[in-house]
Amino acid sequence: MITLALAGKPNCGKSTLYRAATMAPAEIANYPFTTIDANRGVAYVRVPCPCTSLAQRCGVCADGIRYIAVHLIDVAGLVPEAHTGKGLGNQFLDHLRQADAIIQVIDASGSTDIEGNPDNPGTHDPLEEIPMLKTEMAMWLHGIIEKHWARMQRQAQSRTFSIYAGLAEILAGLSIREEHVMDAEREVGMDLRLASSEELVAFSKILMKSAKPMIIAGNKADLASPDLLEKVKKSGAILTSGAAELALRSAATSGLISYHPGDSSFTIPDEEKLSDAQKSGLSKMKVYLDQHGGTGVQEVINKAVFELLDMIVLYPVEDETHLTDGQGRVLPDAFLMKKGSTPHDLAFQVHSDIGNGFLYAIDAKTKMRIKESTILKDGDIIKIVSTAK
Repeated sequence: MITLALAGKPNCGKSTLYRAATMAPAEIANYPFTTIDANRGVAYVRVPCPCTSLAQRCGVCADGIRYIAVHLIDVAGLVPEAHTGKGLGNQFLDHLRQADAIIQVIDASGSTDIEGNPDNPGTHDPLEEIPMLKTEMAMWLHGIIEKHWARMQRQAQSRTFSIYAGLAEILAGLSIREEHVMDAEREVGMDLRLASSEELVAFSKILMKSAKPMIIAGNKADLASPDLLEKVKKSGAILTSGAAELALRSAATSGLISYHPGDSSFTIPDEEKLSDAQKSGLSKMKVYLDQHGGTGVQEVINKAVFELLDMIVLYPVEDETHLTDGQGRVLPDAFLMKKGSTPHDLAFQVHSDIGNGFLYAIDAKTKMRIKESTILKDGDIIKIVSTAK
């Protein structure tokens, strides 16, 4: 399953955003290092369910919306010089090993300093937080490389030793491959075998960007001034309000409103059931949603998966006519897979035995047989024919 990590300085609202995205308990407080150990939970990407345009209706979507699970980690806050051990230091950075992509959460309201200490809203520049995380991650990676560098340079004197394969092996736990190493060397414009310490730092920055792509969430947008909101938005960050999303999901869970994560509005089935305080709170939520088109929480998760990681959604079925599995359930499964995936890739995703016994596939929408090397499209519904059952 895909893993996303929420990262950023302390007290920028990561735990609130995490709880809103997963509805899992996480300690939330207005002081640095609320999160000591990484919170781990399940969030979801949101896509239109294909059953809405087909004759069959499935029982696994909500009002035509399909939610597909991804892992979400909320790690302890990062402070400047974390790679040297400051704050929670390498404990934070080590948690990022598991992440396929990182959502950097910044405090769009400018109400906390670079170390996460509370201050008056608008006192600090949220954009100053962005390079800090990238620098700390790069320096952490540089530290790992440097530990092995003298040995690797000695080995590089041998014609049989590949410094690209050697580095990839050392950094395999970060999902860094040989092509990442070669691309970073080319982008920096250096000969890796002769790299100076300064060149290794530049190399580490490029390598980390490739291995751990990052998207920015400008959180606490509900508390930010219009000027700061505009500044954060222009930077390319997605404005989010974990607090608003958490309030809306809690209200929906309690039956007070009808709301799906990612909606730009909500409805109130019975206003008479609401207290005056609830009416006031929901009124503020409505104003916020009208202004911003949503809380941004679902949007940032979707963009991390579909834009940063370049994923598509594929639906395997056993019966291409009725779009069901062996138990008669309509479109029960949805898999997130890389763009460029083939029917044979999908077969292995379903089960290794299905992949090993792969014979051919059928496009359930066209009812046509397709080659194992066919490039699949987002939303394809595929029957896999295999010798394995």
